[in-house]
Amino acid sequence: MYIKSLLIACFLFFLGGNYLTAQNYEYVGVAKCKMCHNKTSTGAQYKIWAQSKHAKAMESLNATEKKDPKCIKCHSTAGSVNKDLLAGLKMSEGVSCESCHGPGSGYKSYSVMRSRKKSLAKGLILPTKEVCIRCHNTESKHYKKFNYDEYVKKIAHPVPSIQ
Repeated sequence: MYIKSLLIACFLFFLGGNYLTAQNYEYVGVAKCKMCHNKTSTGAQYKIWAQSKHAKAMESLNATEKKDPKCIKCHSTAGSVNKDLLAGLKMSEGVSCESCHGPGSGYKSYSVMRSRKKSLAKGLILPTKEVCIRCHNTESKHYKKFNYDEYVKKIAHPVPSIQ
């Protein structure tokens, strides 16, 4: 009887522990990213993004396309995610940092971001070709041939101090 109770308790502890560590990270928006990723000494990633076509992706749509879920899912990070997870992200931000790197609420703090291992554990995504082709694919009526190796160089924004 004691062993059976102990096994049940262990199972419930395991189940509860998994529930407590499960995360629903939220999308915080570019203003939060800009706070740390705007300095030349840390790579000026925000500036590079702000001058990119990704930042202006919503502007490239006409009035009808701006209302079309098929278009906004790739032209705006906010248009591609569950609305309950928006915590500062705006449709007008276009294809923001979190489209490629995942929702930032878990990894946005400096104490987490200074460690790649901690950042990855808190939801940071290191973009791959598979991340890019979620949008850069033939589903778009404006599709242009996508060469990952060529285009990834155009948006490169390394973090010099990441461990």
